[in-house]
Amino acid sequence: MTNVLIIDSAATGEASVSRKLTRSFEEALGARGPVRIVHRDVGSDPVPHLSEATTGAIRGAEAATHEAREAVALSDRLIAEIMEADVIVIGAPMYNFGMPSTLKAWFDHVLRAGITFRYSEAGPEGLVKGKKAIVIESRAGLYSEGPAAAMDSQEPHLRTLLGFMGVDDVSFVRVERLAFGPDAAAAAIADATEQLVSLGGEQLALAA
Repeated sequence: MTNVLIIDSAATGEASVSRKLTRSFEEALGARGPVRIVHRDVGSDPVPHLSEATTGAIRGAEAATHEAREAVALSDRLIAEIMEADVIVIGAPMYNFGMPSTLKAWFDHVLRAGITFRYSEAGPEGLVKGKKAIVIESRAGLYSEGPAAAMDSQEPHLRTLLGFMGVDDVSFVRVERLAFGPDAAAAAIADATEQLVSLGGEQLALAA
């Protein structure tokens, strides 16, 4: 059985394109074989941003307060979801050229020294091994090529964060030109859906 962790991060609820596409991926997987899916929606149920009271505990200091202990407990749960997954699917809309702050807060809770990465004499090493990540990037404009490509701080940041904890098998599904009119948006969504169906089939084939 394939274990899949789906993370949604859009702040726009049911209007979210990335959320619709994570559902399409989930449906495609369910139609093809036995799958266990864990769903984490940091858009509708945000992970708290780090604060003065919680940052030290997440970085390894003693959790001396109730707030710090809660932050570490949440971090432990989020990391357990990652470790149990074979495939991590992230729905990541582009907000102001980057990822939603709630998704960054999720990364801030799961990037923990000694647990998901470590430092050695050779430098940092990711400890989350053998995972496949699929990132769905929904974007109003065109940022994968052309003049606006230099403004894309979303995909490089996501690739770096996933790679830092050892997830370097990453497929990016870009849903672009969503603000270029209904026809362009429909074509982008249809193309992304086709890519996701194909990726879902590949993952089940690998797990068979």
